[in-house]
Amino acid sequence: MSQRHALIIEDEILIAMEVEALLAEQGFDSFDIAESPQEALDCALRRPPDLITADYRIIGGTGVEAVTAILARLGPIPVVYVTGNADQLGARTRAVVDKPISPHRLAEACAAAQGAAA
Repeated sequence: MSQRHALIIEDEILIAMEVEALLAEQGFDSFDIAESPQEALDCALRRPPDLITADYRIIGGTGVEAVTAILARLGPIPVVYVTGNADQLGARTRAVVDKPISPHRLAEACAAAQGAAA
């Protein structure tokens, strides 16, 4: 089975750990956690992810800024926004999971994002 790597863009460590655990249940086996747009870009360039989850509000900017920078450098990658600020995303987003996180909804959103990117 191939390795699956996820980048979790989240500045609240407990939420990042929850997302990591839920993604591990979906078969992801390695993770980077970043809390700022620059850290997220650095992580993605060091090890390109198979999936990105991003909060909207993070240290030093937004998850949207981080994702935009990553996709500009690496091309299409499935993205799921995990946020309490879904209203800030507008129509530009593909998959959104509200906080508190529903494991079922996260699994659905990840599957939809990966299907759309395939």
